[in-house]
Amino acid sequence: MAQPPISNPLPDPVPHPPLGRNHPPLELHIPEPPSRPGEDGSFGVINLPPAGTTPRPEPSASAHEFRDLAYDLVRVLDDDGRAVGPWDPGLTPEMLRAMLRSMMLTRAFDDRMFRAQRQGKTSFYMKSRGEEAVSVAAAHALDDQDMLFPSYRQQGLLIARGWSLVDMMNQIYSNTQDRLQGRQLPVMYSVREAGFFSISGNLTTQYPQAVGWAMASAAQGDTRIAATWCGEGSTAEGDFHSACTFASVYRAPVILNIVNNQWAISSFSGLAGGENTTFAARGIGYGIASLRIDGNDALAVYAATRWAAERARTNHGPTMIEHFTYRAEGHSTSDDPAAYRSAGDAWPLGDPILRLRHHLITLGEWDDARHDALGVELAETVRLAQKAAEKNGTLGHGLAQPLETMFEGVFEHMPWHLAEQQAQLLAEQKAAGL
Repeated sequence: MAQPPISNPLPDPVPHPPLGRNHPPLELHIPEPPSRPGEDGSFGVINLPPAGTTPRPEPSASAHEFRDLAYDLVRVLDDDGRAVGPWDPGLTPEMLRAMLRSMMLTRAFDDRMFRAQRQGKTSFYMKSRGEEAVSVAAAHALDDQDMLFPSYRQQGLLIARGWSLVDMMNQIYSNTQDRLQGRQLPVMYSVREAGFFSISGNLTTQYPQAVGWAMASAAQGDTRIAATWCGEGSTAEGDFHSACTFASVYRAPVILNIVNNQWAISSFSGLAGGENTTFAARGIGYGIASLRIDGNDALAVYAATRWAAERARTNHGPTMIEHFTYRAEGHSTSDDPAAYRSAGDAWPLGDPILRLRHHLITLGEWDDARHDALGVELAETVRLAQKAAEKNGTLGHGLAQPLETMFEGVFEHMPWHLAEQQAQLLAEQKAAGL
């Protein structure tokens, strides 16, 4: 049967002029670092507000009431070493000295383990030089029972919590006393007893893990909160944004730290979006309270972490903190920063250890002689720890764990086929007289 004619046919499309006739050609913007290898380092574009000028809202305030803090920079220590402004946490000299000691111990630990890698005693190491305040001050601001979900440059968290240097070195060396039995890359620690979640080499997987743990803590009526750290480059990962969604929707009691050390391996922060806005601003779209702080100012890190922890404990939800800092050395021992970074980098926010030392001296609670003596003491502490750890072997000594352990630690109850393979391996070893 024939179809009836269409009563109102569509008009013929209007022809368009050829593309490009009246438009300039499109261009793709490629962010460029401010200076190149062989050139002098330049940080002239960085806007540094005076210390003490950033307002401090109540931790219970709505996130939208202080969105400007995501673009400002919380600073406590001024150029004269004084703690000024509303974010001054008013720490005792004893606490300041404890933080200084932990930061210096972290640097001494890094220096010795870096040399150990160069001596072939381990395969890999990552230093946190210039970023010690980010982890150490935060650890002192949190409760010892709070759960930490670190990235791979927060060894200061364990050191500030008083964890054994020997145990950490055992993991770096993958020796007979390595609690992880050689299954993790060096510096990928996991210490349940210290509330230190297993470090993963996969970027930012710790973010959703931290949010999930915090949600579980709240669901169980617990009082512990979670804190997690990632680099600025990792904020481009999907896990970061999934975590932000859940943290915002369920007001999870979690602190989301972004360590903006200006470099994601060999890519400068502009390629991760730092040229267009701050990384703290990423929290605004999720309705998350967001702060941008001087990450080389131990007092600012302490104050912001304490503020965020109070917000989480009083059920006002998560906080995102961008730590504006600088990676003073290479990404790892596998990296040559001279291939992509300018010479003579001079970070305008200074060295976090020297700034805290200056503050204590300004207070009359420290002096150069005591500082030098502490440096010698901590260097010896690390040397003795290394000597003790190397009695358990180093990576260069060969296989440190029984071969059959490769079948363990994956399933709570080993499946029959793995048990069968393990038994076969043991039988073959016995037959070979091994």
